Amino acid sequence: MTAETPRPTAETSALPPGKAAPELVAADLRHFARIGAALSDAVADVEARLVDERRRPAGRGERALERDLEIQRLAARLRVLRRFGLDACLGRIVAADGEVSYIGRFGLTDADGSRLLVDWRAPAAEPFFAATHAHPAGLTSRRRYRWTAGRLADYWDEVFAADGVDHTAALDDQSAFIASLGAARSDRMRDVLATIQADQDAVIRASSRGALVVDGGPGTGKTVVALHRAAYLLATDPRLRAGTGSVLFVGPHQPYLAYIDDVLPSLGEDGALTCTLRDLVPVVTAGEETDPVAARVKADVRLAGAVGPAVALYEEPPTAALRVPTPWGEVEVTADDWADAFGSADPALTHNEARDEVWEELLAALVDRSAGDEIAPADLRRALARSTTLQGAFSRAWPLLSPEVVVADLFSVPAYLRRCAPWLSPAEVAALQRDDPRAWTDDDLPLLDAARRRVGDPAQNRVRRRREAALERRREQMDRVVDELIAADDSELGEVRMLRGLDAQQSLVDDAELPGIDVDELAGPFAHIIVDEAQELTDAQWQMLLRRCPSRSFTIVGDRAQARHGFIPTWEERLSAAGLRDISVASLTVNYRTPEEIMTAAEPVIRAAVPDANVPVSIRRSGIPVRHGARGELDGILDAWTAAHADGVAAVIGAGPLPLPARERVRVLTPVLSKGLEFDLVVLVAPESCGAGGGADAVDDEVARAVDRYVAMTRATRELVILS
Repeated sequence: MTAETPRPTAETSALPPGKAAPELVAADLRHFARIGAALSDAVADVEARLVDERRRPAGRGERALERDLEIQRLAARLRVLRRFGLDACLGRIVAADGEVSYIGRFGLTDADGSRLLVDWRAPAAEPFFAATHAHPAGLTSRRRYRWTAGRLADYWDEVFAADGVDHTAALDDQSAFIASLGAARSDRMRDVLATIQADQDAVIRASSRGALVVDGGPGTGKTVVALHRAAYLLATDPRLRAGTGSVLFVGPHQPYLAYIDDVLPSLGEDGALTCTLRDLVPVVTAGEETDPVAARVKADVRLAGAVGPAVALYEEPPTAALRVPTPWGEVEVTADDWADAFGSADPALTHNEARDEVWEELLAALVDRSAGDEIAPADLRRALARSTTLQGAFSRAWPLLSPEVVVADLFSVPAYLRRCAPWLSPAEVAALQRDDPRAWTDDDLPLLDAARRRVGDPAQNRVRRRREAALERRREQMDRVVDELIAADDSELGEVRMLRGLDAQQSLVDDAELPGIDVDELAGPFAHIIVDEAQELTDAQWQMLLRRCPSRSFTIVGDRAQARHGFIPTWEERLSAAGLRDISVASLTVNYRTPEEIMTAAEPVIRAAVPDANVPVSIRRSGIPVRHGARGELDGILDAWTAAHADGVAAVIGAGPLPLPARERVRVLTPVLSKGLEFDLVVLVAPESCGAGGGADAVDDEVARAVDRYVAMTRATRELVILS
């Protein structure tokens, strides 16, 4: 439900008839009325507080930060309150002692302090999701609501009491829950908070310590679990509540991120950043690595070890003395001066940051040795800093670098690569060389990321130096102004002389007018990282994420059977090799998305290539068999489906380009770009060509072909058509 959707009210909500006793319906309506009134009051209260906070003087330092954080908190709360009306209520539970609690997307109380909604993340709400007939969690009954277009479209009850007679929780084709699973899809992931199941909820509420693997086949709700876990941790884990950016969510591709874009805001959280692996490294374009040898070498974490030696070659001090002309005569820069300055670099700094430090150290050493009574240190320093002779020599010895230059040199100069990565064989060195060293591929991103961490951003370095130069010029101007004011001051107390103080001089300089320094939000560190489709990551790609999460706190979502390049070891073995520790695995085995008819056809496809695949069990049937046909039938199939269905989304999935005219509610994708998505109708075109060229050898190609076909088939929630 979006912000533009009409919000339901107690007056407009229509409870479907015949679902429960009249007194239960009336009780719900009375409670909904109280929720509606409390929501109106809460919106008015937060609006007023937000206005007052924005009018309050900003102040400086910690006061300014506290004010900004409070404004952000109030604005986020207001967005959530305005986004939902009565549909903020997910359902209700009745405890064994008769206490009734209504569970909501957020907590809500009325003017008297009575609890109207319990936040779904609170411990008191856990039984709503965790209770099963085998383990009722202290409940006698549970009711779930389903809202559509501002009205209560459906609800269903589950009775846990031993003497209960209305067990409507059976998972059959007539239950409201099963019916909701088959509802039409859209371009955005559906809101499923009210239907989170016990096995999923256990994963959502698990501790953030260590690495938790959520392993499950298609349709088991892995992505749903990951997103709800992000919202849960942001609200409940003290380590993650420090502010925006504490949680990073990494998805497989941009269509996937667009698909899930609305989920976290609908859960009341906007404190997580979302991105793909490609977003972590700012390159213009990146293609697919076609050389299997190059792909294997780039997947190895050792290749990132070549970056350090490569950069060190750009940090070697000159061995010859240099004479620098100044207005007071020549100043000699000896080999020892160079060595001492270069040796002073802080190893914790990037190459470009350390460059500024080394430059300042060199100038300070020369000024200390050469300044005297006749030469003011400040004047000598200024002359040396502006010397083109000294600047040129220093820039040649310690140049300003870009990560792309370092990696491009490794890919274009074999001797350079052999020196920096001596473990590589001649064939591996040759495989990494290419005519255009900047024709980046996805497999280059880990190396570029490592180079960026070691080298730094040269653009930001230039901005920082311009900022410092502008600040120095501004301070010099302020000094002249203060001198003139003091000279003209004839007061007895001489208050103007107070402007000589450091605090006063700094306050006279407006930082807003200085060149700004951009902050890379994706550089980290993050307190927790959630990775979806994690089975595809190489060791080198895992290092990109480990660098951004010192706590090693991860939620890892994936399916070994959907790894295009194969996944032979266990999750524990695979992740331990990548550098993760304290690993636990939770398996999801129920398929809520894909009908049994489709899974029956898809299971043999993946079993042939991955015999131990975690193939989930579907809990519903669509009644529509999988159809087969010829490529020429595609247009007719789409025309017929569009005419017969006023809503829903279809996808045409094929290995190569499919030149189809644009159609409303029809997406054209490759199997790789369909991962994580779901559609009412899937038309799989030429499945025999899926996965071609996907691996390093014929065996890997066979695995990739099976995985692509399996992924494409299991995107369907209703119908699957296969055209050969």
